[in-house]
Amino acid sequence: MSDREGGFGSHDGRKTKKIVLIMVLAIAVIVLIGSISGYLYIKSALQPVQPGSNKRVTVEIPRGSSAASIGSILEGKGVIKDARVFRFYTKAKKETGFKAGEYVFTPAMTLNEITTSLKRGYSVAGPAYRVTVPEGMTVDEIADIFAKRMQFTKEDFLTKANDPEFIATLMDKYPNLLKKDILNKKLRTPLEGYLFAATYDFNRVSTTPEMVIERLVKTSDKEFGPYQDEIKKSGMSLHQIATMASVVEKETGTSGERKEIAGVFYNRIKEGMPLQTDPTVLYALGKHKEKVYFKDLEVKSPYNTYKVKGLPVGPISNFGKSALEAAIEPAKTDYLYFLHDEEGKVHFAKDFDEHLKLKQQYIK
Repeated sequence: MSDREGGFGSHDGRKTKKIVLIMVLAIAVIVLIGSISGYLYIKSALQPVQPGSNKRVTVEIPRGSSAASIGSILEGKGVIKDARVFRFYTKAKKETGFKAGEYVFTPAMTLNEITTSLKRGYSVAGPAYRVTVPEGMTVDEIADIFAKRMQFTKEDFLTKANDPEFIATLMDKYPNLLKKDILNKKLRTPLEGYLFAATYDFNRVSTTPEMVIERLVKTSDKEFGPYQDEIKKSGMSLHQIATMASVVEKETGTSGERKEIAGVFYNRIKEGMPLQTDPTVLYALGKHKEKVYFKDLEVKSPYNTYKVKGLPVGPISNFGKSALEAAIEPAKTDYLYFLHDEEGKVHFAKDFDEHLKLKQQYIK
């Protein structure tokens, strides 16, 4: 009886092991299938919702939105497939700094394109506004440019650009750029020379005068940043450098001549000579003229370099990088004079007699 019981137990044990093995294999198959399915699902979720689609989807991202909430918004708009995958993707790639605003996406965009767009603050599918601020424009002219493209008036822009409270806010945010010099009451407008010439992209919610002006000031702050040490060594204030850069900008449209022209102006300042540059007269007059007459040179203004010694009281326009670099690192020459011929080419002279000869030769 005991032997038969033992045999029965052994047979039952083998049967149990077989069942366990089958169950383990079944679980393994289920896990494998689940893993494969999960992998394929995630792989699919990382792809565009609809490759090749040109459909434009407007998406509003509120201030303070987390990656999770942004993912939910994008999924709800049909721009991505799964908000959870978006959240894991941004976490894995350490993508942060997403900006609030209105964006235009398409279902054909990749997660990389979407996150890049969110970090830059405008749509890869195309910014709502792309505005170029040319070199040499005044604040008044810049106001015109933006008023023609955006939903505010020139007066709105100029009012904000001259608002003392707003100026104080900008000075607090950009103390390395905006100094007390810009509060001089003799200045026509405090931000002249501090709205950098460049091409700017804006989304629809970043188009108030305050946001536009601050964007331009922020760009100036960024462009001046690498030169802070050089400016300190020059013995000039940042405001004086900005003023010189604006004068150089208005004197020539050729970047290759700007360092020589800056050198002439610095040489004249060193010699105690007035700069006598016509663009400052035009700025003092407050209007554009094809030709400056002798009577124009008599205008009483802290900007008129025929009447004031050294630099004008402040910048007379915005400027680009080459003019800024010329003001910081002028060419070292003995030139004290220059003139433009009828084709716009600049000719330099070391003394007045040489300057007169060039004038007789090139000015008809």
